[in-house]
Amino acid sequence: MRHGMKIGRTIAAAVFSLAISNFLSIGGQAQTPQRAPGAAPAKAPAAATSTGVVTANLLQLMRGTLYPASNVIFAAQNQDPAKIPPAKDPATASDPLASTYGQWLAVENSALAISEVANLLMVRGRKCANGRDVPLRNADWAKFVQGLRDAGQTAYKAAQSKNQDTIVDAAGTLSEACSNCHDKYREKPKMEDRCM
Repeated sequence: MRHGMKIGRTIAAAVFSLAISNFLSIGGQAQTPQRAPGAAPAKAPAAATSTGVVTANLLQLMRGTLYPASNVIFAAQNQDPAKIPPAKDPATASDPLASTYGQWLAVENSALAISEVANLLMVRGRKCANGRDVPLRNADWAKFVQGLRDAGQTAYKAAQSKNQDTIVDAAGTLSEACSNCHDKYREKPKMEDRCM
């Protein structure tokens, strides 16, 4: 009986390994292997993508991902993340800086999240909060998304340095990337005029 269970586990592991390998293969090309520690993640193309299922509008995506991630970076300007004590229960902390993956690691993770979420801004089918399509066809949209992606990378490198002066500069770069897009597409007197 034990021998049969062992064979079953071996087969299951082989099937799982094959499934993962197939999952990681997109369009016949394998995904880039995991990067070495300290290496900057590769830049993603700025072209719109049709992959993924869109479940959030642009406002919800911003509030749920980019807003909290950028706040971690902005908070690191004022308080050295290395000096932030863990929460009473770090596993359930709502403050990423005081969580299990807190301090400078939280800043690194938030910076990488910003770069990754930039890809979601290019997914076809996403709507603005007013029901308009996200302006994927506008050349400046792709430029603004790339600026956000680059700002995330800048913040990631700054977080790796664990130097507050560097993170202050990176936060300025992030703020500018956000403002470039907000000035054109968000800062409108009426909600119905956004995303135009």
